[in-house]
Amino acid sequence: MQNWTTITGYIDLAQIVLYMFWLFFAGLIFYLVREGHREGFPMESDSMGKAVIKGWPVPEPKFYKMADGSTVTVPDLNKGEPPLMARSTSVAPGSPIEPTGDPMVDGVGPGAYALRADVPERTSRGELVIQPLRVLIDYSVAHQDVDPRGLPVIGGDGKAGGVVRDIWLDSAEMLFRYLEVETSTAAGPRRVLLPIPFARIRRNQVDVNSIYGHHFAKVPGTRNPDAVTMLEEEKITAFYGGGTFYADPKRNEPLL
Repeated sequence: MQNWTTITGYIDLAQIVLYMFWLFFAGLIFYLVREGHREGFPMESDSMGKAVIKGWPVPEPKFYKMADGSTVTVPDLNKGEPPLMARSTSVAPGSPIEPTGDPMVDGVGPGAYALRADVPERTSRGELVIQPLRVLIDYSVAHQDVDPRGLPVIGGDGKAGGVVRDIWLDSAEMLFRYLEVETSTAAGPRRVLLPIPFARIRRNQVDVNSIYGHHFAKVPGTRNPDAVTMLEEEKITAFYGGGTFYADPKRNEPLL
């Protein structure tokens, strides 16, 4: 009895609560670290190459059933990724990379993109989120704004890249996402999408500084003329983003 009294003399409720909090916080950190490893594996190292890691701290795969009936596994250790079309500029880990192919479409540097699902984004009712106005006939451009349809698109070199034929609306956010541009190619005319943030709409033309006029022919396209998948959105936006650095070799040089 004397020993028990001696022990409890140094322990009180506040101390017990503190120890419980430490245990809870340690468990929370462990859980968050494991769940945070659901994306980004297998890992890749500059010196050791790819390393497939299973078990702790990588959690066992979970299976999620999507609204369309498909199943997504996270982490998906069997998911392959396209090869990196670039090489390191030095043997030191973490060194800058330089592209080995066409950086505008190879997804490197400022033109990198995420491998999102290759399906169109849909609302909770199953409707397509982004569609052209030729399909969404109940929507139009506000009368006080410039309607870009029919205006020429001018690249960063001052040369024409095409003509705006339609506008794509995000019906969930109620804003325009893309301009549909008709451009000329060796195989004939084709239509590509131009993200609104990369366009400056004037009264007589649409200016695009990130790419040049001849680049519009190489903008990644869409399988469906009236819909765009999430992966296609990534590739299209990355093309214009990559152009801010790779459209002209002079853009690769340092600014003083």
